[in-house]
Amino acid sequence: MAVLVLAGFLVLVAGGCVCVVWAARGGPRWVRAVSGVTLAVAQMVSLLGRSGRRSSLGGGGGSDD
Repeated sequence: MAVLVLAGFLVLVAGGCVCVVWAARGGPRWVRAVSGVTLAVAQMVSLLGRSGRRSSLGGGGGSDD
């Protein structure tokens, strides 16, 4: 069951990427809408990932050198 969910998620991600490329080349209106949603979700995931990394550092304050 988990494999089916992951496969479905992968299909949605791949479809979103295809729509972003197609919209950049002047695709139809629905492709541009899906592309906008895909880019918005990617932005949210990126911001959530940054805040998660920042809070998981534990405030060490030093460099990793």
